[in-house]
Amino acid sequence: MNEKLDFSQGLVALAPLAGYTDLPFRKIAKKFGVDITFSEMISANALAYNSSKTLHMIQKAENETPYFVQIAGSDIPNIIKAVEKLNAIEGIDGIDVNCGCPVPKVISQNAGSSLLKDLPLMQKIIESVKKHSNKKQTSVKVRIGFVEKIPVQIAQAAENAGADFISVHGRTRSGGYTADVDYGAIKEAKKAIKIPMFANGDITNYEKALYVREFTKCEGVMIGRGAIGNPWIFYQLKHNLPLVEKSMIKGIVLEHFEEMLRFYGSPHGVSIFRKHLHAYSKGFDNATTFRNKINKIEDKNEAIKLIGEFFE
Repeated sequence: MNEKLDFSQGLVALAPLAGYTDLPFRKIAKKFGVDITFSEMISANALAYNSSKTLHMIQKAENETPYFVQIAGSDIPNIIKAVEKLNAIEGIDGIDVNCGCPVPKVISQNAGSSLLKDLPLMQKIIESVKKHSNKKQTSVKVRIGFVEKIPVQIAQAAENAGADFISVHGRTRSGGYTADVDYGAIKEAKKAIKIPMFANGDITNYEKALYVREFTKCEGVMIGRGAIGNPWIFYQLKHNLPLVEKSMIKGIVLEHFEEMLRFYGSPHGVSIFRKHLHAYSKGFDNATTFRNKINKIEDKNEAIKLIGEFFE
């Protein structure tokens, strides 16, 4: 990707989700037509000190372009070191700065959404990434506030720091993942800035994605948990299809499983795929029995046989 992203057609992004949006899942989402993918959240400190687990996590699939690596941190010297590490890696199109993660472990390091309490620091971090990165784009993922909603100030701080685009999750940090998403706050933030913006939060199906795009007037929608067990949502948005044939599901699940085994090996790939099978089987008859069986299986061939029979 030599050019900046073209937002004129309305883009769809896969949100970074710890433990879910790893390389195998992103590869599947990309196949279905997602426009842009992000790595799982990467600790800038871990990256600065060459953690081998972290380097494994930022590998990209061959079909992932454009691909962004998302970093989190608050220590500017370490953030610069992390950026310099990413500069040396080919195939990364941009760096995304996480200013939205609500998890206590991240907050306690003054990173993630705790930066929304200190917009000057947030701005300095984005400026440092932008200044030291040799990638095409710098983006930012935020929430609409820590406790109080301040979507306009947050969006303007990101724009003033030089972000090329931002993604706004329509909850405060204190809203966690359960408060109602405030699409009105996302709309306000969009009105206040000139750079492109993704709307994010509770976009769980095709109709909701169309509604959020229309209501917020954002240039794109970013889908996270709504794509787990449902990666064909990207295909629906790409092709304007309200429904997808259920007969496609078995092939997708097996392909996703094969990718997991290739990336993680067996039996590790088998055990981490269970949570995806729980999501894929939602709404099917006998899903509980299937989940109980799959939870006990370690052998990949046994798992493949059970998946084939269940999704027939």
